[in-house]
Amino acid sequence: MTEIELKFQVPPQARAAVGKAVATASATRVRLQARYFDSADRLLAQARLALRVRREGRRWVQTLKGAGDGIWQRLEDEAPVELARGQLPAADPALHDGSAAGAALRQALGDAVLVNTYGSDVRRCLRLLRARGCTIEVAFDQGHLLADGRRWPLCELEFELKAGSPAAMATVAARWVQRFGLTLDVRSKSERGDRLARGVSVGAPVKAQALVLPAAADGATALRAIVANCMAQVLGNASEIAHGDSTPEHLHQVRVGLRRLRTALRELQPLLPAAQPAWQPALRELFAGLGAARDLDALAQTLLPALHQAGAPGLQLPAAQAAAPPPQLLRAGATNILWLELLACAADESPAADGSSASKPFVDALRERLKRLHRQVRRDAKRFASIEDEQRHTLRKRIKRLRYLCDFAQGLFGDKARRRFVKPLAAAQDALGHFNDICVAQSLFRRTAADDGEAMFALGWLAREREAAIERCVCALDPLRAARVFW
Repeated sequence: MTEIELKFQVPPQARAAVGKAVATASATRVRLQARYFDSADRLLAQARLALRVRREGRRWVQTLKGAGDGIWQRLEDEAPVELARGQLPAADPALHDGSAAGAALRQALGDAVLVNTYGSDVRRCLRLLRARGCTIEVAFDQGHLLADGRRWPLCELEFELKAGSPAAMATVAARWVQRFGLTLDVRSKSERGDRLARGVSVGAPVKAQALVLPAAADGATALRAIVANCMAQVLGNASEIAHGDSTPEHLHQVRVGLRRLRTALRELQPLLPAAQPAWQPALRELFAGLGAARDLDALAQTLLPALHQAGAPGLQLPAAQAAAPPPQLLRAGATNILWLELLACAADESPAADGSSASKPFVDALRERLKRLHRQVRRDAKRFASIEDEQRHTLRKRIKRLRYLCDFAQGLFGDKARRRFVKPLAAAQDALGHFNDICVAQSLFRRTAADDGEAMFALGWLAREREAAIERCVCALDPLRAARVFW
């Protein structure tokens, strides 16, 4: 079956209140002790599968969980296990034969031998919550993941849908977020346990996954799928930044996901009547808040080493202007309520009203937006050398939006022609990105140049590099004017 759940991290200051809210008169308490199994070379983890044998009070249950949508859906298959007194649990793949998850297990594991890789010890308090449009099992878990003497503390709240719609569950969860300051976390216990067993604290950055829409999809159905696809990328990286260690690439990828999401809503929002006008300014503000840290990361990786080599070995980047750190922004209540509103919208399967733009073929609306953006890009690409920096920045953003719309068009037009069109777009985006980095660096070093000789040197070097970058942009933009459209 498919398990549908949302998981939240509970801040220390709210744990007593959350425990009290879950521990109603009808709540139950149980100790959960689990052993997780994989091959020595992590075949199951690489296939995004998790196999565990867990003691739930007095009974033992073997559970196989399979890859889901990266947000709240996972394949799940359970089977009871009979153990003699004193016998240690061992996993038996045959218990899942005949299920979709079991077939994935056999394919991933092959003839490899299963070994116990890590475990968990959790005390759970759970209650059934009935709300408008759904019935939810709310579970408050406190305990640890365990591997080779290492521990990863757990304190999280799970909402599992038992009946009703995922959208209704997301609406209920938003009220708990507002009340207790919860933070959405799409990382599973098995993902974190696998890291603990390997002695690593951070997962790989999550990149955008290809989305192939049905050719006959209506506008509302297509845009809901696009929003869900973007949210999987955003939340996969935001969970790392908000709740643990992360890398500059996680921040880059969360901003890419936000750009894709903002493009979809900006260009196609009329296709989704449930979309709220407040989302766009909220996403823009969050994107800008994360931008200061991302700009410094990008400059530290590109321009700063070049400046060191050019003659300013002691040069440092000026501190960013006052802004909340990315983890704080992504843990904020308003951010997490925004995530849940977007997820609820993506999960809403209400049919579009007949005759509305939402009920018409998605491909027609997409073609119209591609044509309009393409005209704007061609116009400004032709005059790039003579326009102001603000217009150049607008062109860069339009190229990104055009490229993301091309990504959403996968499978709807000829893919060979689509890829041929995207290639010069990507080259132009890279060239304009380098030019933008130079402009950002100039703005930063102007703040400190009066008191810092190396910052003054940097401004001179950047001025020369800027002229060369403009020439590279002109060359990269020229093929766009002659590119053959695919729509």
